[in-house]
Amino acid sequence: MRAALLSMDTMLQGSLAILFSSVLWGTTGTVASFAPQVSPLAVGAFAMGVAGLLLGVMYRNAIKSDWYVLKNSPLLLAVGAVSLAIYPLAFYSSMRMAGVAVGTVISIASAPFFAVLIEQIFGRKQTLSTRWLISAVAGTAGIIMLTLAETAHSKGAAENDQLILGVILGLVAGLTYTLYAWVAKQFINQGVESKSAMGAIFLLGACILLPSLYFTGNNLFSTMENTLVVTYMALVPMFLGYVAFGFGLKFVNASKATLLTLFEPVVAAVLAIVVVGELISPIGWLGMALISVCLLLQASEKGETAQ
Repeated sequence: MRAALLSMDTMLQGSLAILFSSVLWGTTGTVASFAPQVSPLAVGAFAMGVAGLLLGVMYRNAIKSDWYVLKNSPLLLAVGAVSLAIYPLAFYSSMRMAGVAVGTVISIASAPFFAVLIEQIFGRKQTLSTRWLISAVAGTAGIIMLTLAETAHSKGAAENDQLILGVILGLVAGLTYTLYAWVAKQFINQGVESKSAMGAIFLLGACILLPSLYFTGNNLFSTMENTLVVTYMALVPMFLGYVAFGFGLKFVNASKATLLTLFEPVVAAVLAIVVVGELISPIGWLGMALISVCLLLQASEKGETAQ
């Protein structure tokens, strides 16, 4: 009984840590909107790159301790690092092209589907339940309706093309986010500390991201507002957020973690409407409602996709 209570307590701590990180991440789109002169590629590369360096330095002892395990799976480590590097570039570009609310909702809401797909292919295969299939249909319909609603608001073909590209980049962000979370969990399952797994992936990802600033980072520090925006992005949602996420991932598997992070688009949508002033049409709200139904169905699904 005591062991069961302890297990529930650690699971709760892990879940709360991931929810806390989701709230921080939910602020990123709104904050980034205050620096429109900065390329979304530069915002993503700087924020995740600096955070990756800080995490690598912070967890350097843990990485050294577990390096013998990490180096035995170079392909897995490379997939995690490359996915981590692609994720912020796709995510911030998606929000710039499709809007904060739509870009965030699509990026994050697609993650659970990719998590199940990855775990079906590479993990323990399970038959997908009727409940999960219904949730997938509801979520897909919601994403389509949200996209159509924004397309109806656009002023021309060029804006429609930009929106569709933003949606596609959102799906890329959802896939790459899920991939690096899954890779980190695979290392944790091999006995690697969560600090080592996250630190190594982020450090290698930073080595890919930071050099790209030579081509994209012209306006990063051109104004005080830009400086404050990118500094906040790097230190608070990225660094602090991923410290909390790494702690939570120690107790929660990848599919459950991606489900918990679906609180992020709720925060992002509210801030986009209240602070940025974005408008969502009735069909868009209906799409978001269907996505919420999808998430509720997944949250109530018995059992977990991967262990």
